[in-house]
Amino acid sequence: MIHQYKMNGYNIVLDVYSASIHVTDDMAYDAIHLLDEGKSEDEVRSEIRRMYPDASEEDIRDTFEDIEELVKNDKLFTKDVFRPAANYLKDRGTVVKALCLLVAHTCNLNCSYCFASQGKFHGQQGLMSFETGKAAIDFLVKNSGMRRNLEVDFFGGEPLVNFDVCKKIVEYARSIEKEHNKNFRFTLTTNGVNVTDEVIEWANKECYNVVLSLDGRKEVNDRFRVDAMGNGSYDRIVPNFQKFAKARGDQNYYMRGTFSHFNTDFTKDIFHMADDLGFTELSMEPVVTDPSSPSALTEEDLPVLYEQYEILAKDMLRREKDGKPITFYHYMIDLEHGPCVYKRVSGCGSGTEYLAVTAWGDLYPCHQFVNDPEYKMGNVYDGVTETRLVNEFKSCNVYSRPECMNCWARMYCAGGCSANALHSTGDIHGVYEYGCKLFRKRMECALMMKVAEAEMRAEKE
Repeated sequence: MIHQYKMNGYNIVLDVYSASIHVTDDMAYDAIHLLDEGKSEDEVRSEIRRMYPDASEEDIRDTFEDIEELVKNDKLFTKDVFRPAANYLKDRGTVVKALCLLVAHTCNLNCSYCFASQGKFHGQQGLMSFETGKAAIDFLVKNSGMRRNLEVDFFGGEPLVNFDVCKKIVEYARSIEKEHNKNFRFTLTTNGVNVTDEVIEWANKECYNVVLSLDGRKEVNDRFRVDAMGNGSYDRIVPNFQKFAKARGDQNYYMRGTFSHFNTDFTKDIFHMADDLGFTELSMEPVVTDPSSPSALTEEDLPVLYEQYEILAKDMLRREKDGKPITFYHYMIDLEHGPCVYKRVSGCGSGTEYLAVTAWGDLYPCHQFVNDPEYKMGNVYDGVTETRLVNEFKSCNVYSRPECMNCWARMYCAGGCSANALHSTGDIHGVYEYGCKLFRKRMECALMMKVAEAEMRAEKE
C-alpha cells in the first residue's frame, strides 16, 4: 500500500508498510500512481510517454530503474508484514504500566464543552483520599510485572483542588521505588487556577511532564473556560502559566488547547500562545462533543481545518529556519526509532496497560469511560475482576476495524481512540471518522515537515 500527495512543493510518496518516504519528480510520481492502479509496466511506460512527450527514453528508463530498485529493496509496494501480529496480540500477556488518577471529581471551572461534565464524569462530586491513592499505587506496582518505568497522571476535574493528596501520593510512591525497582513518572494536568509557587516548585521536582490547559486568544479561551459565575479564566491563568513554563526550564510541559466550531482558525490561537505569550510546547485538540452542540465541528469546517494544519506546518518550518522553533504535539513523529510494531497495531493500551482510577478507586479502561457501567473493570483493592473487558480491549486493534483496512494512516494511529469510537458509533471497535479525517491531514503535514527538515539538514552539510 502506498499513499501519494503533494504539499508545500513536494511530491511525496509514502510506502505504508515499510514507512519509507520518497520525494519524487513529477514523472516518477505519476508512474508510481499508475503502477499502484494495477497497470502493467508496459502500459505505464506508454502512458508516461504520452504524458511527458518531451522526456527522452533515457529519462523514462532511469525513472523505472529507480522504481525497480526501491521495490527490490523493500521500500516501495511492500507487503503487509504486520497482520500476523494482530492474531497473537489478543493472546498476549499484559502488565499495567500507567494509571490516570482522577484525584478530583470536581473542578473550579465550568467549561461547557467538558467531556467529563465539569469534572463529575456524569456522576457525583468527590475527592480521592490518600488511602485510595496509596491503594492505586500498590495496585500499579503489583500488576506491572518486571516493567520498571511506570506512568501516573494526576487528572480530574481539576487535580489541584486536591493538591495535598497529590503530594502524599507522590511521597508514598517515592518511598517504595527502590524496594520494588520501580521508577515513577508523574504528569500533572491543570487549568491553572490554583497554580502557586508551591505547586510550581513541587511539579518541577516531581513531575516528568505538566499539561497546562489554555485555548489560546482571550476571547476564545473565555468563551468556554469560565468559572461557576461565568467569568473567563484567561486573565487569572495566563500569568500562572507563564511563570510555570519559565520555571520548567528544559523540563517537559505542554500548553493544551481545544478548538471548536467557534475557532476553526486555531492557528491564530497557537501563534498567540507562541508569539504573544512565549510558550513553545503546544498542543491543540479538536473538540469531541455531541454533534448537536453548537461547538461541535462540522463537515463544512473540514476544508478550513485542513488549511489550518498546513499553515501551521509551513510556519513551523519557517520558525525552525529562523532558529526559533516551536513544538506541536501532533507533528511529533519519530521515523527512525518508533513506534514499535506492537504500538502500531495495538494502540494506546487503554483497558490493558493503561487504566483510569476514580476518586473511589474504581477502575475503567481510560478516563473517557468513567461511570459507564458497561466498562467498570474492578477496583484498586480487588484488582481487575472483569477480565472479559481486558480481552475485549486486547482484540481492539487496527486489524479489528474493517473501516481501517484501506486507510494509509492506520499504522500511525493503530485504529484510533476506542472511547471516541464508542461515543460516535456505540462500539469500541468502531471508527470515529471525523477524527480520522483530521488525523490523516495531520500526518500528511507531519511527514511533509520531515521531508523539509531533511532538506534543510542537507543544505547545511
